[in-house]
Amino acid sequence: MTQSKLRPSDRARRSIDVLALIAFCGFFFIAGIQLVGLIGADEPRYAQVAREMLARHDWVTPVLYGHPWLEKPPLYYWCAMLAYKGAGGVSDWAARLPSAILCSLMVFFIYVWTRHFRRGMQLDAALITAASAMVIGFGRSAATDMPLTAMFTAAMLCWYGWYSSQDRGWLLGFYLFLGMGTLAKGPVALLLAALIIVAFAALRRDWRLLLRTLWPAGIVLYLAVTLPWFVAVQRANPEFFRVFFLQQNLARYTTDLYRHHQPFWYFLPIALLALVPWIVFVVVAVIDAIRDWRFSAQQPPGTEDLRLFLTLWLLLPILFFSLSQSKLPGYILPSIPAGAILLADFILRREEAGEKPGSWLSLAHALVSAAVLVVALIVPFKLLKLALPRNVIFVAVALGVAAVLALWLSLLTQGYRVLRFITLVAVVIAYSLLLRGTAPIIDYLQSARPVQSAIARLGEVPTVAVYDVPRSVEYGLAFYRNQPIPSYERQEIPDIDHVVVAESGSQKELEYRLPGRLVTRVGGFVWQHLDFYLVSGKPPGPAHP
Repeated sequence: MTQSKLRPSDRARRSIDVLALIAFCGFFFIAGIQLVGLIGADEPRYAQVAREMLARHDWVTPVLYGHPWLEKPPLYYWCAMLAYKGAGGVSDWAARLPSAILCSLMVFFIYVWTRHFRRGMQLDAALITAASAMVIGFGRSAATDMPLTAMFTAAMLCWYGWYSSQDRGWLLGFYLFLGMGTLAKGPVALLLAALIIVAFAALRRDWRLLLRTLWPAGIVLYLAVTLPWFVAVQRANPEFFRVFFLQQNLARYTTDLYRHHQPFWYFLPIALLALVPWIVFVVVAVIDAIRDWRFSAQQPPGTEDLRLFLTLWLLLPILFFSLSQSKLPGYILPSIPAGAILLADFILRREEAGEKPGSWLSLAHALVSAAVLVVALIVPFKLLKLALPRNVIFVAVALGVAAVLALWLSLLTQGYRVLRFITLVAVVIAYSLLLRGTAPIIDYLQSARPVQSAIARLGEVPTVAVYDVPRSVEYGLAFYRNQPIPSYERQEIPDIDHVVVAESGSQKELEYRLPGRLVTRVGGFVWQHLDFYLVSGKPPGPAHP
């Protein structure tokens, strides 16, 4: 008797699956979303753009500090505006809700799609996606990467759904979600989809597939989704084409204009880390699919085609962005769901064949999963640059050894059917440790939210400027204070009394730059090595450059 016959009815199983997806998505993407303030330069900027668009009741032109901000399309901003309304006001956690909700919807879409086209692997595909390191990280960020990934994932699954069934309803879905992906981050969604589909058609030796994909009704739908905003924003901002297409897309890819240069191989370790803790089996699944791709070209559409499609979807975006002169980790996020679905298919086929993972393969996966637990336990001490106490070392070693043995023996005795469960146990424990021990430390070390709280304790401070601090501090303070932050480096030195946030020990430099004005240290934020200086008095003349 098969395993499925031993389980409850199909309807009851679906209900259990849905409850499991709700629980895991809620835990991974929403639980503790308020523990860490906005970090980096991008999160507070995107959140602030949505705030200003909402205040202006302007759904066309992204605006930052009162000026057009034409770097990205509006999908994230629209979602954040709705989140602010739904949350009762602007907040950092509300700014992250769009990614959390869209990521959860992506996970549910993967479940529904795989249940329809590859029944038996649907829960594995959905939960492996949800529990991948990069998906968790970007699934709770105020950025455009997850909106693009969610829409791109839905688009590519719809395309393969049409290819497999020839039902043009799926092809309409492909064009709809591709249009939404374009509104999320621009033409990169269209370029990546074209790259994958062309490569798939080439390997299948079916060039007519490209002509069938270019369905006029679908193209009209894509244009109906995308053109209204692009036309409206171009009419409102004549510089849009130059800024958005030529600078933010073409120049970003072909030059190091924005100083994000990395070596060609940069995305290889990023991709490996992105798929933790599943990476060992994902690599095996990819190798297995590549080894068999030549046979799929001689067979009718079926499972082998799906494996080929998922492999191309996983690898080609990584290769595409490896050729870019500008590289950031989030660029390859659209690849990650393909790796998770490919692994789910690999697990199902191995289960159907009655196979079990080998000893060395099981051990490698157990070591990676145990490493996740150990890292989650010790990372707070490393962030604080503290020596590990003996009791923590003992607990870390004991936890690592116990995890390795438990995972290894479970895989050896129970096989692939327990892979998802035992790995999720490790991920849940590790993530709980991170939320409890690491999140507050990251907030203090990386976010401007506690910096603003320290400034607020000084009393009423109408004007705050910055000098020689990371961009994340400048943009973070701008969001939490809801006002532009003058920068001394840009010669935006206020003439009125103000507080300047600077690197610790900057008083003499400030006194040199501000002759005739009194510079007094009034506080600081030691966690980020920042001092607060009160600058008083009128400048007698131009400040020193």
